[in-house]
Amino acid sequence: MAEGKSTIFATPVNHADMIVTSSRHKSIPIETTISDLPVNLVEEILSRVPLKNMREVRLTCKGWDTLSKSRSFSKMHIDKLSTVKEGESLIIAMVDYNLYLMTVVLGGTDEDPFVECQGRLTCLDKQIKISQVFHCDGLLLCLSEDAILWNPYLGQTRSIEFPCTHCPHRWNRFTYALGYEEKGSSCRGYKLLRFIDIYDDYRPTHQYSCYEIYDFDSSTWKTLDITPHWRIKFGLPGVSLKGNTYWPASPRNIKENTLDDHMICFDFSSESFGPLLRLPFDAGGDEGYATLSSVREEKLAVLLTRNEVDPFECEIWVSTKIEAEKVSWIKFLKVETEMGFNAMVDCVSFFIDEEKKVAMGYSETLNIVGEDGYLKELELVERDGRDVNYCIPMVCSYVPSLVQIKQPSPGGQRKQRGDLEKLSQRYDQNMSRLAAIENRSSV
Repeated sequence: MAEGKSTIFATPVNHADMIVTSSRHKSIPIETTISDLPVNLVEEILSRVPLKNMREVRLTCKGWDTLSKSRSFSKMHIDKLSTVKEGESLIIAMVDYNLYLMTVVLGGTDEDPFVECQGRLTCLDKQIKISQVFHCDGLLLCLSEDAILWNPYLGQTRSIEFPCTHCPHRWNRFTYALGYEEKGSSCRGYKLLRFIDIYDDYRPTHQYSCYEIYDFDSSTWKTLDITPHWRIKFGLPGVSLKGNTYWPASPRNIKENTLDDHMICFDFSSESFGPLLRLPFDAGGDEGYATLSSVREEKLAVLLTRNEVDPFECEIWVSTKIEAEKVSWIKFLKVETEMGFNAMVDCVSFFIDEEKKVAMGYSETLNIVGEDGYLKELELVERDGRDVNYCIPMVCSYVPSLVQIKQPSPGGQRKQRGDLEKLSQRYDQNMSRLAAIENRSSV
């Protein structure tokens, strides 16, 4: 089914489709369309439609729209989309402010890997410029001027207005996370966290932090009472695991350019951060990068790259147990290369294939590394040549979800506007105080 078009399935007319209406034996052809077929057969046919074309399916007619939202059809369709062959991964990648659905095929021993682009995904009727995207439980949080919560499979969206869209101060640097708390055996309450944390190693008085959380059920913002004893680098995306979000982090009193050798978790149920947990390596004297990834929403993987060593090396560990106060790891892969190709250094996101024993990271290309010097570089889509320096490249494994996005009630919207006004006033006051501190420090 081509994007932007709908297709009606029909069977050819044959002699069995002819009826006799009079003594003159006048024949009238009968065309059998997909709508004339049994419902279970229609479900089977439409369940083979690619995810990128489901919007066109739903817009074709009311019958298809109703059928596509049924539990039986959705489960059948998702089962087909989720059943990938060994060595294949369904991913979502952000390239030049756009999101693409892709399949990465690693192939066999003697075959080169390749990428099949399923198409560009659009969360609204008009194309918007997405600057960042976060994945949790099959949902995507897309950042543009505001935020959009999106289920690409169901085609549902919800816009969230931030307390202060235009910051009056140059330190407008927020970090975001999407998560949930369990509210029963089959109910989850989704929340959005955003925070700003300014810390200057050389001017201890020049620091400011603000943590805010949005509850999708109540449509309300509130400020959290949090005093950070950790440091999370700006621009470092968090990783969702079982509703919580993890970041590489370091103690607050160390130098900013030191390798993050800890991680920290934000618990969306308690709306609080846990203790710093050690990653399976020491910072040492070498500069490097630590990056986290989720493995099938069951465990974490951490990538360590050191770009000051020769040969270039990267190591990946996978968690075997995660508790509130303790985490244990096992080494998954170590790669060394003298090719001068920093395959994973510039990757802010990556994922692994445990069966094939490879890791895939994305910067300008999808870089695949494995054992015995295995190294491949793949182009995802043709670049448009624009300046995309402010677009953080992201790639994540993706499984379609049946999670319904709850829309705010009119009362919730009114309360949200009131909360936004209060938070904006408090935010302006805090930014003014911070600007005054900066002015005094520069004298």
